[in-house]
Amino acid sequence: MVKRIVANLQTEDLSRADYFYHHILSLELLMDHGWIKTFGNDEKAKVQISFAVQGGNDTPVPDFSIEVDQVDDIHQKMKDSGFEITYDITDEDWGVRRFFVKDPFGKLINILSHQ
Repeated sequence: MVKRIVANLQTEDLSRADYFYHHILSLELLMDHGWIKTFGNDEKAKVQISFAVQGGNDTPVPDFSIEVDQVDDIHQKMKDSGFEITYDITDEDWGVRRFFVKDPFGKLINILSHQ
């Protein structure tokens, strides 16, 4: 039985993750060994991995998705911080409100809340 899935992103500068993932998304620093930093929280979540031919509404497939409580607040923080929004905040037919943003490493992130 799979217990969890962890995304591992390669970078030459671990500090670039701090502002995006800790300050804006409020993830806690769970581990820092100098060569790897892990951010997270104590939330319980289902183990999921998705495969797609497109990201919905003919958008690119995001590298990963992050569900948040207040998507509008996070959207505004991302805009205020100058992160590139590639798909503006949208209420989708399948019951989510979401936007796409490029993280500091160029990864396409789908940030969403269920409606």
